[in-house]
Amino acid sequence: MARDSAHTDAAGTTLTTLPATAAASEKSVLRAHLLAARKAMTPAAKAAAEAAICSRLLDWLQENPVASLGVYHPIRQEPDLYPAYNALAAQGVHLSLPIIRGKDAPLEFVRWTPGETLVKDAMGTSVPLHGETVRPQALLIPCLGFNAERLRLGYGGGFYDRTLAQDPRPLAIGVAYAEALAEFAGQPHDIALDLILTDA
Repeated sequence: MARDSAHTDAAGTTLTTLPATAAASEKSVLRAHLLAARKAMTPAAKAAAEAAICSRLLDWLQENPVASLGVYHPIRQEPDLYPAYNALAAQGVHLSLPIIRGKDAPLEFVRWTPGETLVKDAMGTSVPLHGETVRPQALLIPCLGFNAERLRLGYGGGFYDRTLAQDPRPLAIGVAYAEALAEFAGQPHDIALDLILTDA
């Protein structure tokens, strides 16, 4: 099996690399590496990164307003953007959270306001207790990793790929720590995100 390696680009950013010919199964090596790096972040570094991402998200949405936004409840040390959610809700943006309806189904989004009760579903994800199913204009999509082509590396379930394959397609805004920038080959089902917001 090909081994992953690391090098720096011209800007000095460390890139985690998989060979272009790597099979999809080899992405598990990269996922484990990125999860370990995320888990190793100090609380102070994580808080600073989250504050920077929140600020960039609010600035971007100020210039590119949307009426409805699908957000996420953070798991596995994903960036916690609740301060931005609170600010957006106060501005009148309609927020929603994803619900998994089936292993091979796209995500559905249910209207949600920060502070409303969340419960664990069968997959262990925090979801609204009840609410209206909606089709958000844009989605915030957490990225375990991402590459220069704006392709996202997730946890391997394919839920967001199936969601973005629907028509009409929502605007796809990736959210990641800067250290999640990696090199990996795309697969036919991968759909590039429209932009990726990081703390860098």
